[in-house]
Amino acid sequence: MSLTITACGTDTLSQGFYDQRLAWDDCGDGFECAKLRVPLDYRHPRGEELAISVIRLPATGDRLGSIVINPGGPGGSGIDYGRAARSVLSPQVRDRFDVVGFDPRGVGESAPVECLSDKGLDAFLALDATPDSPAELAALEEGSRRFADGCQAMTPRLLPHIGTANAARDMDVLRAALGDERLTYLGKSYGTYLGAMYADLFPTRVRALVLDGAVDPALNRVELNEGQAEGFSVAFKAYAEHCFAIPDCPLTSRTVDGAVAELSSLLRRTDEEPLRGDGRAVTEALATLGALTPLYDRRTWPVLTEALRQASTGEGELLLHSADQLVGRARDGTYSNQTEANMAVNCVDSPYPGKLSAFATAAKAAERRAPGFGAYVMWGSLPCAFWPVPAAEPNRPLAARGAPPILVVGTTRDPATPYGWARAMAAQLESGVLLTLDGDGHTAYLNGSSCVDGTVDAYLVWGRIPRDGMRCPEIE
Repeated sequence: MSLTITACGTDTLSQGFYDQRLAWDDCGDGFECAKLRVPLDYRHPRGEELAISVIRLPATGDRLGSIVINPGGPGGSGIDYGRAARSVLSPQVRDRFDVVGFDPRGVGESAPVECLSDKGLDAFLALDATPDSPAELAALEEGSRRFADGCQAMTPRLLPHIGTANAARDMDVLRAALGDERLTYLGKSYGTYLGAMYADLFPTRVRALVLDGAVDPALNRVELNEGQAEGFSVAFKAYAEHCFAIPDCPLTSRTVDGAVAELSSLLRRTDEEPLRGDGRAVTEALATLGALTPLYDRRTWPVLTEALRQASTGEGELLLHSADQLVGRARDGTYSNQTEANMAVNCVDSPYPGKLSAFATAAKAAERRAPGFGAYVMWGSLPCAFWPVPAAEPNRPLAARGAPPILVVGTTRDPATPYGWARAMAAQLESGVLLTLDGDGHTAYLNGSSCVDGTVDAYLVWGRIPRDGMRCPEIE
């Protein structure tokens, strides 16, 4: 699939983009789809254009406006998320708002960034991402360079322009095209960073933002990777406590520290002898991905239990299936562009270390803090060391001065966006209000807590702002 870019003509940014209205077409099951025109480069808005894919589910009742949603990633498809609108937002919210999803630039149906073939992605994701020999390090370096070079070769014009700041600018053009004076938004995971960036750029155009599973905007890339690895470690320990209480738990040590050691030992064994999969070798990298994926949702913990049972007999099919789900690989071996977009946006958003020695030092530190996950998470960003376009300026706190109250939601044992990040984002935002779920899993809204759901709905629909620091109990 090639990048579609056309000439903008001579319109000004205001006339050519902010004045547009979307031409909606029926796209099935009650949804409508359209294309939004945005400039490739906001510094040169009279140049080339991108077409951003948009989907909406019209409000069922007395309409207040639109609510834009983003699932995170970066690289998650907002079109797919929009099609899941009936499970993403409560009936109370869907009654009052058109639910609008969009694929951010570089993602899915919006000029997707491309870097590798499907077989190339198979090879890259299977690379040993915890190198403990010169040969493994050389292979990881070569594969990472191939990834970065592939992005430059396949989508060179798009690559410098796909960062979060530009996606936030696109979202403001979308707001105007929807006819909304101010933005109502639900962003999860990375979508919280996108929402906070929007608020920082356009504080007076905010109506209500829910930022669920927040990212700390001020952390550098090494700190973000290390924190996420530690989040997976915290979540695995919570899973282990759960596992000890069920019959036939595959963790035999019966202590949390022992369980961490068991998982680390299993992953080391797959480095020497991969598990059996569906015709593919389940390498250490794929096994690690497969082990951390079920930690995202407490409801999938039984999948991890069965996957660990399988792995103890040399079978890795369940771990492989879980890994495939996380990276967007279908059963026929084709990939969405989620992995490529994720890497491209992260590499452009802010700088990573540029030397292998710096990655090695960071990986050792992360592994000490999060055994079994730390080194893998850190080395997984190695293509950014060879990225062909410069990164934006270093990460910074986002204050969004002048914005109305913004609701930041954090879960105490979130595996992918540690709870401390939500506290930090709420503190950095001048109008940030923190809502906490004492519980497990990645993100909180519509994840089992009526306390969280009711608080979020009241904020979105009626503008009721909860007390800063409000806490909701474990999933009821």
